[in-house]
Amino acid sequence: MQITDASPDEAQTADVEDVLQPIPESKRTTKVSGQFWIWLGANVAPINWILGALGVQLGLSFSDTMIVLVVGNLIGMFGFGFFVLLGQRSGATGMLLSRGAFGRKGAYLPAAVQAIVAIGWAAVNTWIILDLVMSLFGLLGWVDPNAHNYGARIAVAALIMIIQVIICFLGYRAIAAFERWSMPPTMVVLTIMTILAWTKVNVNWGFQGAGLHGTERFATMTGIMTAIGIGWGIGWFTYAPDYSRFVSRSVPRRKLYLTSVSGMIIPVIWLGALGASLATTNPKADPGQLIAGNFGTMAIPIILLVIHGPIATNIINMYTFSVASQALDIKISRRKLSLLVGVLSMCAVIGFMFAGNFATVVDTWLVAIAGWVATWAGIMAVHYFIFERKHRNFDYLFRDPKDTHLKAVNKYAIIAFLCGLVMTWMFMYGGIPALQGPAARALGGADFSWLAGALTSGTIYFLSGYRRFKRRIHDGIPLGLREGVADDQAVAELETCEQDAAVRDQVEEVHA
Repeated sequence: MQITDASPDEAQTADVEDVLQPIPESKRTTKVSGQFWIWLGANVAPINWILGALGVQLGLSFSDTMIVLVVGNLIGMFGFGFFVLLGQRSGATGMLLSRGAFGRKGAYLPAAVQAIVAIGWAAVNTWIILDLVMSLFGLLGWVDPNAHNYGARIAVAALIMIIQVIICFLGYRAIAAFERWSMPPTMVVLTIMTILAWTKVNVNWGFQGAGLHGTERFATMTGIMTAIGIGWGIGWFTYAPDYSRFVSRSVPRRKLYLTSVSGMIIPVIWLGALGASLATTNPKADPGQLIAGNFGTMAIPIILLVIHGPIATNIINMYTFSVASQALDIKISRRKLSLLVGVLSMCAVIGFMFAGNFATVVDTWLVAIAGWVATWAGIMAVHYFIFERKHRNFDYLFRDPKDTHLKAVNKYAIIAFLCGLVMTWMFMYGGIPALQGPAARALGGADFSWLAGALTSGTIYFLSGYRRFKRRIHDGIPLGLREGVADDQAVAELETCEQDAAVRDQVEEVHA
C-alpha cells in the first residue's frame, strides 16, 4: 500500500487539528521554516527586553546579566529541542503525551495546569506591554502618561485580544502564516531600535549594578537565571510538541532541532541584551518610561512593534490552551475554546492592572512556571526518551477512556510529580516569602528549583517503572498498562492501531 507523502504546503493541516487525532503523514508538512518563524515570533516580544532589564533592576551588573541570559538559555533551549523532536515523532500534543506517563485520566492534572498557565501567559504578555503603550501614547499627546488610563489600557488590551483570538481560531496554518509574514518588518524595526540604542543612547557597558559579591551575587544570579535564563527555555517544553507534531517524520531530526532552537535563542538573547543595556541608563525606571524615553522619535513604529509582540506570542499560548483543554476530554471544538480563552485572558489582564510591584510579579510568575514545567519534564523525559524511546506508533494516546488499555491513573507518576513539586518549592527563592523554600534560604537565596524538581520527579518515576520496563515483551507496548491487561492483549491493540493508521493513510491517499 502506498502512503501519501507529506507536502510543503501547510494548508493541509487545517482539517486534522480541530479535534485531537493522530496526524497522518499525508497531513504533515516538510516546511521546517514554519517552525523557525513560530518560535522566533513567540520570542520577539517586549517581555524579553523587559526581562533583560530585570537582571539590572534587581542589582546584577550588565556582564552578569548577560552571563545569566546566554548560559541559562543555552541550557534551557538544549532541552526544548528534544521536546520539539518528541512532537514530530509522536504526532501528539504535549498534554496528550502526558497520558502515556500519568495514565489516561491521570493526565488531566498536568493538562489542567497547562490550560491555566496558558491563560496566565496570555494575560501577562498583554498586561506587560500596557505601560509601554501608554508611555508612547503620552509622547504623542493621546493620553496623560501620569494618569492611570484604565479605559485606554482596557481598549488596547481588548484590541490585541480580538486579533489574537481570530488568528488562533483559524489554527496552525494562520499562526504559521502570521509569524512568517509579520516577522520580517518587525525585525527591521527591531534592528533600527538596536542600532539607535547602541549608538545614540548613553549605555553604560561597564555597569556594576549594586556591587554584589560572593554568596549574594551567586544567589541573585541563580534566581535570575531560573526566571529569565534556564527557566525561560524550560517554560516552552510543554508547548513544543503542539506545533512540531505537524512536521513530517521525513524531515531530518537534526535540521528540525537546530531550526526550532535557533528561532528561540536568537531573539531571547538579542532582546535581553537590548533591555539590559537600556536599563543601565536608569536601573530604577519603569520599563515603559525606559523605552519611550530612549526612542521617542520612533514612537509610531515602536507602538506597532510593541502591539505585535504579545499577539505573536499569545497566539501560541491560546492555541495551546485549546489543545490542552481537549486533552481533558472536554467535548468542545478547538475553535470554540479559542473564543473562551480570549474571554478568560481578558479578565486576567484586568486583574493584573491592579497588581503590585512589577518586577516582583513577573519574577514570581516566571519562577513558578519553571518549577512546574521542570517537574513535568523530568517524568516525560524518562518516559519517552528511556522507557519508550523505541516507540513509533502513538495512536493509543488518542483512544477513548472506555477503549484503552492504559491505566486510568498511574499513581507512580502522580507521586513523582507531587514529590518533584515539593522539592521545587524547597529549592525555590521567589519574589514573595511563600515561594522561598527552606533549602533555598539555607543556600543564601540560591535558586535551583528547576533542577531539584526535574531530578526528583525523573528519579522517582524511573525507579518505580524500571521493573516493568525490563520485563516488557515488546518494545511497542505502552509502559502504563492497567492491571489485568496482559502484554499479548496490548500487542493486539498495537496491531489494531497500526491497521487503523494504514487505513487512514489509504483513505487520505484516495481523497488526495
